[in-house]
Amino acid sequence: MIYHIFPFLAWFKDYDLGKFRIDFLAGITVALVLIPQSMAYAQLAGLPAYYGLYAAFLPPIIASLFGSSRQLATGPVAVVSLMTSATLSPMATAGSSEFIVYAIVLACIVGVFQLSLGILRLGLVVNFLSHPVVNGFTNAAAIIIATSQLSKFFGDDVTEAEHHYETMVRVFKAAMDYTHYPTLCYGVGAVLIMVVLKKIDRRIPNVLVAVVITTLISYFTGYNKDVQVDVSAVKVPEVHEQLDAFNTVVKTIASLSEERRNVSLKLDEELSALKAAHVHGRKSVETINLQGQIEALSMKMDEQKGILVGMQTSLRTLKFEGVKNDDKTYTFYSKGAAPSGSVLSTRTWRLKIGNSPLNLSKLRIMGGGAVVGKIPEGLPKFTIPALSMKVIMKLLPTAVIITLLGFMEAIAIAKAIAAQTGQTLNPNQELIGQGLANLLGSFSSSYPVSGSFSRSAVNFQAGAVSGISSVVTSIVVIATLLFFTPLLYHLPQAVLAAIIMMAVIGLINVKGFLHAWKAQWYDGAISILTFLVTLYFAPHLDNGIFLGVLLSMTVFLYKSMRPVVASLSLNEENVLSCAELDRLKGCRHICVMRFDGAIFFANASYLDEQALKFRSERPDLRYVLLDARGINDVDASGEEALDLLCKRMRSAGLGFAMCGVKGQVMKVMNRTGLINKIGKTNIYADSRAAVAALTKKVHEETDLAQGCDNCPLTKYLPSDK
Repeated sequence: MIYHIFPFLAWFKDYDLGKFRIDFLAGITVALVLIPQSMAYAQLAGLPAYYGLYAAFLPPIIASLFGSSRQLATGPVAVVSLMTSATLSPMATAGSSEFIVYAIVLACIVGVFQLSLGILRLGLVVNFLSHPVVNGFTNAAAIIIATSQLSKFFGDDVTEAEHHYETMVRVFKAAMDYTHYPTLCYGVGAVLIMVVLKKIDRRIPNVLVAVVITTLISYFTGYNKDVQVDVSAVKVPEVHEQLDAFNTVVKTIASLSEERRNVSLKLDEELSALKAAHVHGRKSVETINLQGQIEALSMKMDEQKGILVGMQTSLRTLKFEGVKNDDKTYTFYSKGAAPSGSVLSTRTWRLKIGNSPLNLSKLRIMGGGAVVGKIPEGLPKFTIPALSMKVIMKLLPTAVIITLLGFMEAIAIAKAIAAQTGQTLNPNQELIGQGLANLLGSFSSSYPVSGSFSRSAVNFQAGAVSGISSVVTSIVVIATLLFFTPLLYHLPQAVLAAIIMMAVIGLINVKGFLHAWKAQWYDGAISILTFLVTLYFAPHLDNGIFLGVLLSMTVFLYKSMRPVVASLSLNEENVLSCAELDRLKGCRHICVMRFDGAIFFANASYLDEQALKFRSERPDLRYVLLDARGINDVDASGEEALDLLCKRMRSAGLGFAMCGVKGQVMKVMNRTGLINKIGKTNIYADSRAAVAALTKKVHEETDLAQGCDNCPLTKYLPSDK
């Protein structure tokens, strides 16, 4: 029981200094990959980069202590980060304080859900996501993740559209208008460094080397060159008007949002009052009025947001040339409009435009590329996330998807490693570990995390023998937060984008579509449809998952309602098999019918339909033998169907018997008395005994002796068709 509650105690059996040395080096190696990756994934999730470090110091320890895998490396991962961003973007502006709060709450909900599944031993719920669905979704997610980083490669800012493909159109339009070539060089250069080092030796921490080299170059070349000036330093009157209009629209949207929030609170109060008064299913005049106000405010906000997008695009396309003053400040003019004789900067300057009102006395103008910037030193504050039922209900559907996807990713790599180490893996214990990692991680400002394919592989290849390696990894991250964050200031954003793109390339698996199609065409179709729908509706990724699950369940129900019902004959290997599949002749007088699957309410009538079909095909039929080897369960409807089949056959003057009845089915037949209706003498242990008895009874003891010598149930007779 102690080892079940505290699985990490098992690490220390036969543990010695030599094993600790291996774990220590493996932990440092993983940390060198985790630190830059976590910052990159945090930005993919729509959070400031340092929140990736917050998600990388506590969850790895908790997941390793309470999980069952000793090599699984937990922390920020690409797909979960993308899901986080896709979920929260409609609710709040990426990077805002409200967005950050929602991300932390989401981690808490995911943790509670995973922990509950693990405690209740419901790890099998992950099977609702079939492999074709996961393959289609993962391929689409990899493409979405990779392309979402292109704007950072080109050094452009664009406003996200309703669909990802529309955002990509905006990115390419912005790149055609202006590409910051130093930024592009940093991104491409980082990719080349990682690819080359990976080919030379996989043990080289290629991600860390790329980060160190590019950060040093960025620092010594002055890659980042942002200045803050008063709007009066911009000598373009039209720009002043545009900036004023921009601030007006942003403030209008904020005002409408606050007004809508207040009306929503009033609506909640009114609905609560109606519920307290036991008025269910009815609306008051006030609730209808409030709902109308919310809809009107939403329409006004959408209209203003459309105007804002146009303003952002217009302001971001403006390019200035800077004139350096004697006091080392800058004055900015439109391209080609600077006074003659001025000493111009060699840089192209652009406005930094976000979604917040601009401080016109400290207007930010970019003359270089984007870097990570200042990272707060020290550990995050430990606080319990502020939960409300309204927020929980909004986040719950995505929390369920993240739980299933995250767990599938974690358990897949854990199983792959366990297959090589011989370690025993407990999926429910792994759910507990992942759940506690997300739950307790949310107390330290972590967003949802999961097991990582790439870092787990690094951990395994480094020789980690226990979860001590993950503890060492977390300690290195803590040391980074406490002492080394200033070193990351000049890390180019394009390098983080390159890290993400390199990480998700391995998720693309085209062979998975072909494999699924070869197995069953409908599995291949489900995988492709999930892929296409996920791509089309991105960033609303849940649509692809829901469609895939719906199609999988539909196929499962259809197949359950219409299982294989085969007519059997003797094949060349002297075994009864499907006559149609193996092209065998069937006996005219005896039909051996095999039903493959449980007989329950949804397919009970199908058994009778198939029996009638076989009967109509054989006018000389005298006996029906139901081979029950494939029937593993029978409910009340199934038992009624068997009773009806027996009565129908016998009322038509035909014999009815069963063989190979399984224990659980026999118990049902005994409890309901069906075994007496069929007759114990008509229940045979196996098909061989049943066929021998029935051929003797039908062929030798009746007037059908002429069919005895060449009966397809006793002799291999291929079909003429």
